[in-house]
Amino acid sequence: MAAAQGDITALPGFSGARAAPRPAAARPARMAATQRAGLFAWVPVCMAAGIALWFALPVAPGVSIWTALGLLALVALAAGRVALPWAEGGRIGWPLADALRIGSMALLLVILGFGLIGLRSAMVAAPVMEWRYYGPIEGRLVDIDRSARDRIRLTLDRVVLRDTAPDRTPDKVRLSLMDQTDPLPPLGQRVMLTGHLGPPPAPASPGSFDFRWLAWFEGLGAVGYTRTPIMTVEPAEGGLWAMHRARMAVSRAIQDGIGGQEGAVASALMTGDRSGIEEATNEVMRASNLYHIISISGLHMSMLAGFVYTALRMALVLAQGLGAPLPQAVHKLAALGALAASAAYLWLSGGGVATERAFVMVAVMLLAIIADRRAISLRTIALAATIILIYSPEAVTQPGFQMSFAATVALILSAGPWARVAPNLPFWLRPVAMLIVSSLVASIATSPLAAAHFNRMAQYGLLANLLVVPVMGALVMPAGVIGALLAPIGLAGPALWVMGLGTRWMLWVADYVAGLGGAVTALPLPPAPVIPLMCFGATLAVLCWQGLALRRSLTGAGLLAGMAMLAASGAIWLTASRPLLLVAPEGEAVGLMTAQGRAASKPSGGAFVVTTWLQEDGDIATQEQSAARPTWQGDKRDRMAALPQGWQIWHFTGKGAETRAPAACQPRRIVVVAARVKGGDWPCLMLD
Repeated sequence: MAAAQGDITALPGFSGARAAPRPAAARPARMAATQRAGLFAWVPVCMAAGIALWFALPVAPGVSIWTALGLLALVALAAGRVALPWAEGGRIGWPLADALRIGSMALLLVILGFGLIGLRSAMVAAPVMEWRYYGPIEGRLVDIDRSARDRIRLTLDRVVLRDTAPDRTPDKVRLSLMDQTDPLPPLGQRVMLTGHLGPPPAPASPGSFDFRWLAWFEGLGAVGYTRTPIMTVEPAEGGLWAMHRARMAVSRAIQDGIGGQEGAVASALMTGDRSGIEEATNEVMRASNLYHIISISGLHMSMLAGFVYTALRMALVLAQGLGAPLPQAVHKLAALGALAASAAYLWLSGGGVATERAFVMVAVMLLAIIADRRAISLRTIALAATIILIYSPEAVTQPGFQMSFAATVALILSAGPWARVAPNLPFWLRPVAMLIVSSLVASIATSPLAAAHFNRMAQYGLLANLLVVPVMGALVMPAGVIGALLAPIGLAGPALWVMGLGTRWMLWVADYVAGLGGAVTALPLPPAPVIPLMCFGATLAVLCWQGLALRRSLTGAGLLAGMAMLAASGAIWLTASRPLLLVAPEGEAVGLMTAQGRAASKPSGGAFVVTTWLQEDGDIATQEQSAARPTWQGDKRDRMAALPQGWQIWHFTGKGAETRAPAACQPRRIVVVAARVKGGDWPCLMLD
C-alpha cells in the first residue's frame, strides 16, 4: 500500500505486458491508484455521451434498440468481471485487463445515460395538443412570467377544455395576456378564461432551437393567448401554494421598496420573479453580456453561499476568541450554515432548473468542506454534474448547463497558475487582478458556447462584467441576505436601498455598454455537430491535459483527439452555408438569400420567424429592412422573386390567397400560400 501514497507509475504492473499471475495483495494498491488517477471525472462525460446519443436519434428508440442495449450491457458487465481473474491467471496481459475493465465501465455509463434520458422522457410524457382550440380554459395558476414580446404569461395545470377528453387534454398550458390591466390572481388559485391554444411551435428553420423539446420536458402541452378577463373559479389553495404566494409577496415588497426597473431586477435576483422586467431591459442586458446576472444561477448561489460562509466563520472565530465553547472546526459549522442559506435561497428563488443546478454544485462543495475534502476540484465538479444528469438528464442540451460547467472548470484550471503568480503582486492589487483574471477566464470559456447558442457575441461583455460583478458580490447579494434577515422586524429598508444602488449601477453599465459602437456582433447559426464537438472536444482535451486519461498511454492521443474535435467544430461552423430559401410554418413569410442578405417577402407578418431567420443568418437587419432589399416584386399580397436556373418563387397572402394562387402554378415555380388550397396534382411545387 505504500506505493499508493506516492507515484502511481511505481506500482507493480502499472504498464507493460505481464504473463505471470500477480499477487492478490497487489490488487488493492492498484485499485487505489486507479481511483487516484481521476477516473471518476469521466463518469458524467460518459453519461452525457449516452444522453446526447438519445437526442441524436431521428425517432424515439423502440424495443429492438432497448433490447440490443440490454444485451450490450450484459456483455460489458461480463467483460468487466472476467478481466481481473483472466489477468491473474495469465490468460491476458494486465494492460488488456485494464482496457477491458475501463472500457466496459465506460460503455455501461454510456448506456446508463441513454437509459436515464429515456426514462425521464417517459416519466414526463403528457398529452400534446395537435389542433387549434378556441374556447373556455380552466386550470390552476402555477406560474407567472413575461414573454419575449413583453407580455405577461400565465401557466396553468389541471387543465379542463370544452369538449376535450381528459386523455387528450394537456397537463399544462401557457397563455399570453394580450390586454392585461386587472390585478393578477395569486398562485394556486383556480381560474377560468377564454383563449386560443395550439401545439408548441416547431423550429423556425432547420437546425433552429426546437421549443417542443423544452415544452415536452416541462410538461407543457399547448401555448396560446387570451384577450378576456380572468375569472376566479375556486379560492387559492393553501399549503405549498401559500409558501409560493409568500415568495411573490416578497417580490412585490422588493419592487415597491426600490421602484422602477431597478426594483424589478432586484426582485429577479432574490426571488426569481422576472415578470416585472421589461423586454427593453432584457435587450440591453443581452447586448452587454449581463443577462446571465438576472437569471439565478451559479454566480448568485456561490456569492450568497460565500458571503454567508465567510460572515459565519468570522463571527464564530470571534466568538471562539471571546471564550465561547465552540468546536475547533468552526469552518464546518460555517459551511453548514451556508448550506442552509443556499437551501433557503433555492426556495425563495422559485426553484427553477438553473437554480437547482446551481444549488447542487454549491451543496457538493459545502459538503466537501464538512467532510474534510477539497471543496473545489475537478472531482467535485464531476460529482455535481453526475447528480444533475441523474436528476435532470435533459440538462446536457441546455446552454446554462454547458456554460456553467465550462466557466467553473476553467476557473479551477486557472487557480493553480494564479496561486503561483498572486504572491508576487502587491496585496492591494491582488483583488483587482483576481477579478480581471477570473472574468477573462470565464468569458473565454463561455463565449464560444454563448455565440453558438444565441448567434451573437457581446464585444464589450468583459468590460461590463468587470464593472458589475464586483458590485453584485459586494453590495447586492449581501444586502439581499441582510434585508431577508431584517424584513420580519420591518427594518429591511436600508438593505433595499443598498440593493437599489447596486441594480441601478448594473442597469446604467448595461445601457452604456450596449450603446457603444459594435457592441454586438451577429454570427450565423452553427450546424448541429458543432456544439457536441465543441463540448466533448474541450472536455477530452482538459481531462487528458490534467493527466486524467483513462490510461496513461492514451493521454497524448486523447489530448490530440480533443484538440482535433475543437478544430473540426470551428471548421464546420466557418464553412457552413445558410439555406437559400426559407418558408414560415404557416406560409406567412418567405425569406430568400441574396448578395445583400436574406430578403423577406413582406415587411410584416411572421415577425418572430423572420427575426429568427435573420439572427441565424448573422444579420442584424430588421424584417422591414430585410423586405426593402431589391428582390421581391409585385403587389404586397402577391409577391414574386427569381431563383437560380430559371425558377421562380411566388408568395400569396391575405384574403382570397387560395383563389389567386392556382393561376400562378406553372412548371419551374414554387408557390407558397398562407391558406389551404383545394385540389392537387399541381404542375408547380405548391406549399399551402
